[in-house]
Amino acid sequence: MIELEGVPELIDPVMVAAFEGWNDAGDAASTAVAHLEREWKGEVFAALDAEDYYDFQVNRPTVFMEGGVRKITWPTTRLSVVRVGGEKPRDLVLVRGIEPSMRWRSFCNELLGFAHELGVELVVILGALLGDTPHTRPVPISGTTSDTDLAQRMDLEETKYEGPTGIVGVLQEACTHAGVPAVSLWAAVPHYVSQPPNPKATLALLNRLEDLIDVRVPLGELPEDARAWQVGVDQLAAEDSEVAEYVQTLEEARDTAELPEASGEAIAREFERYLRRRDGGGPPAPGERTRPPKPPKPSGDSADFTEPAGFTEPAESAEPAESAESTEDDDSSED
Repeated sequence: MIELEGVPELIDPVMVAAFEGWNDAGDAASTAVAHLEREWKGEVFAALDAEDYYDFQVNRPTVFMEGGVRKITWPTTRLSVVRVGGEKPRDLVLVRGIEPSMRWRSFCNELLGFAHELGVELVVILGALLGDTPHTRPVPISGTTSDTDLAQRMDLEETKYEGPTGIVGVLQEACTHAGVPAVSLWAAVPHYVSQPPNPKATLALLNRLEDLIDVRVPLGELPEDARAWQVGVDQLAAEDSEVAEYVQTLEEARDTAELPEASGEAIAREFERYLRRRDGGGPPAPGERTRPPKPPKPSGDSADFTEPAGFTEPAESAEPAESAESTEDDDSSED
């Protein structure tokens, strides 16, 4: 039994999680949750015991000075809660940590225990992978779920992927077995510029999250950071003719593949986001929900589950295992 002290009763809570490591290309996903914590001043109310899940020779603790006293920060996963304001407020439970080194089933069950005690209605797990996608085009975001009804209701892909997986895939499958609605949002990061940070991918994940749970996310300086990142990569690519030619090839492939999708739902989604953000005209207050999703109440038991599907991290080559083109198919990829 998990006992929570100092946590008030939450309103329509959604859990949003991201983990550093294999599922976090360019640190795009973990940075997105860190952004939400910072902008909404999240209050940490729990941390998992690092001794249970981490190999400290892989994820080492760090030493720092505070008031002349040496202290140690241990790698772990922390949970915080934020209330998103507006006429119809709701709470977000933010989970940010590092992919565990061991005991993944217990790790997921512990997070599900918190979700159960807090009355979480939906779990959204953020991830990022390397792909054949040009940095000059919008970041491809795929939303996947193992739940057929949820896929239809929230316009998501039902995952069909089979292969190696990370903690994102395992946690999503654990949610499914426990009867907790769960969604994964994946950003495709250009494999030729994979080093963190990648504010453009982080921004794309937050925009998709905003659409999914119908809240207005304060973006702060993130849009400007994303523009500066793209200008910097443009300059680096221009200095190398082979890289510039390769980027052009990716652009042509991407534009050809997405031509039929240049209208319709993508434009409608962008227009709805514009209406939420424009000044005047009675837009929703920051964080206000207009059409809150109401997934079915969680049911079932989270005790045990089988190993789920996930995705294969691509190699740094001209043809990674997960390409940008596959992002919208296979990449239903990740659970």
